[in-house]
Amino acid sequence: MRISTPQIFSSNIDGYQRGYSSIAKTQQQISSGVRIQTPADDPVGSARLLQLQQQQALLTQYSGNMTTATNSLNQEQSVLDSINTALQRARELTLQAGDGSLTDEDRGALSDELGQVQKQLLTLMNSKDASGNYLFSGSKSTVQPFILNADGTYSYQGDQSSLSLQVSDNLLLSTNDNGWSIFEMASNASRTISSMTNNPNADGTQRVFLSQGNVNNDSTYNASFRAGAPYTLKVLSGTQYQILDSSGNDVTSEANSNGTYDATSTDSNSIVFRGAQFQLDVSLASGDSSSAMNSLVSGYSFSFGVAPDSISTKRSAANTSTAQITSATVSNSTAYTTQFPSSGVQLKFTSATSYDVYALPASPGSTPMSSGTLGATFPQTISVAGVDMSISAAPASGDQFSVTANTQERQNILNTIGQLRNALSTSTANAPQAQLNIRNMVASAVTNIDNGMNQVSVAQSSVGARLNTIDVLSQENQSISLTNTTTQSSIRDTDMAEATSKLVLQQTMLEAAQASFARISQLSLFNKL
Repeated sequence: MRISTPQIFSSNIDGYQRGYSSIAKTQQQISSGVRIQTPADDPVGSARLLQLQQQQALLTQYSGNMTTATNSLNQEQSVLDSINTALQRARELTLQAGDGSLTDEDRGALSDELGQVQKQLLTLMNSKDASGNYLFSGSKSTVQPFILNADGTYSYQGDQSSLSLQVSDNLLLSTNDNGWSIFEMASNASRTISSMTNNPNADGTQRVFLSQGNVNNDSTYNASFRAGAPYTLKVLSGTQYQILDSSGNDVTSEANSNGTYDATSTDSNSIVFRGAQFQLDVSLASGDSSSAMNSLVSGYSFSFGVAPDSISTKRSAANTSTAQITSATVSNSTAYTTQFPSSGVQLKFTSATSYDVYALPASPGSTPMSSGTLGATFPQTISVAGVDMSISAAPASGDQFSVTANTQERQNILNTIGQLRNALSTSTANAPQAQLNIRNMVASAVTNIDNGMNQVSVAQSSVGARLNTIDVLSQENQSISLTNTTTQSSIRDTDMAEATSKLVLQQTMLEAAQASFARISQLSLFNKL
């Protein structure tokens, strides 16, 4: 094969370029400290680096999420601490209010201070974070969680979920708690009710009183009390009473005192029955003789049992008519129990006579659970799932009303304080029933405040547990991040000793190639002639 001089020169130039290119790349690897300049330098290593970089990006995001979650949970913890302090003060004031020697003015002063505590609690329960979002509204962070209703009660407007952040590959951590679970789910001691069904005294003056009662044992109350309600308590004499269940069975033996009491006692007679506690009191009228006790108290009877749910209504502020829902009551307990939504219903009027009923919470795409039309005369009744609502006047198209059930099983702590304040504001002058109501309300309020503080403590424990989880995950995140960085370095970074040796070899090879070409390029056929 013939090799021409141009071929020799071209071949050697290509070799020089490859040699210079190899030396340049090696010098760049040494100067930059990065071995893989392009994926072609190490395809397998490049793919592994990409995976590691993606993992590092996730770890960085998780770290940021953990910082955000920590800040939010620390703020919630601080607010809960303040709420607990306020509840402790409310408890102290409630115990003071139970002092029977207090005057109406004294109780009024306590009521005023309780009002300030109530306002403080409302402010704390409506706390916002640094971003202006409400802490206790669940996932509806822009909606104020607790509002004061026109009737003096308080309602929760948030939802029952929470906001969450991904803090690891497999863990979604809640960064807040909803006000429903903390402040609405405290067990209510006032789940029983009583009423006098017979007063045998001809003058009409009531001398025997049975308190509304308090639940003191949830498990016994749920297992036994409910099944036999309503009960009848009959006062047989100044020392004996009898309790009958709803079927007429004598269940007196299940009471702690087995049907005995002391009508002459200055202290109330406590009746503990099936997980509930009632107070039986005798207050003789002026001029009564204790010697005639049996004739004065015999024949009184009371009905007591489970307190029914109350129904509250709210008119939308955007309504253009003057229509109001003036009352709402349970008319069919079976339909109410099985059909009425736990969060309530919303009435939306599509015209002055037609309306749709939606289960709350309602969204724009919700399907109505029922529909109806109104007559021409007002007021009239609208019936929904066992609840009768009286509407006062003709509504306008677009008017909305929400109707919610206030179960007696749980009670908002703000409402507990509100009910106590109402009792303390009532004059007890020459009013035995008012005095007994205050005593019973104080006992109920103390228990409910304790239950509320327990709910706050549960929330604090949950917040603390999540903060501990973040601490553990943060340490793990740092460890994984360090391992990731080390692994990336081992794949990507230049081995200086190897690269330096390689550079010397490449230089030697290039110099040898240059020397050999210099000799070959000087050869000529004419030198051999």
